[in-house]
Amino acid sequence: MRRHHASSFALLVAALFAAGCQGRKIDIPKVLQVTEVTTGWFDAGIVEGGKNKLVPSIALRLRNADTESIDSVQLFARFSRVGETEEWGTPPYVKAIGTDGLPAGTSTALMVLRSNLGYTGEQPRLDMLRNSTFVDARVELFAKYKSNTWVKIGEHQIARQLLTR
Repeated sequence: MRRHHASSFALLVAALFAAGCQGRKIDIPKVLQVTEVTTGWFDAGIVEGGKNKLVPSIALRLRNADTESIDSVQLFARFSRVGETEEWGTPPYVKAIGTDGLPAGTSTALMVLRSNLGYTGEQPRLDMLRNSTFVDARVELFAKYKSNTWVKIGEHQIARQLLTR
């Protein structure tokens, strides 16, 4: 009988520990609001044979709209050209909120995410944006709380404006 109680107690402790490791359930799209969004084409400098390079870029903050602090949130941006489903470049990942947490009602520092792929051309950068063959881009934003699955929290069209920072 004593052995049965000991194994039951061990199972109870293991179950409580496992439940505690998963943390609270958070509705990420509801709790984290994407604010202060600026999109455009970042001047990535001169590359390959003296050509200008422009890459799609998004700057944003995340605001904690919950009543409790939130911690351990990762963010990634998936860039693609309008009308295409393929990912355009390697998606940038960032630690949006660290283990110190983001208190309720506050916002993160400004985060900038850029694709590693873009357009190159010999013409001036503004002329590249006005080119008739230029294809616009969009960005989808995904967030992940701790070890939970990635959740889409927004989508934005990349504005045809030149960004220098």
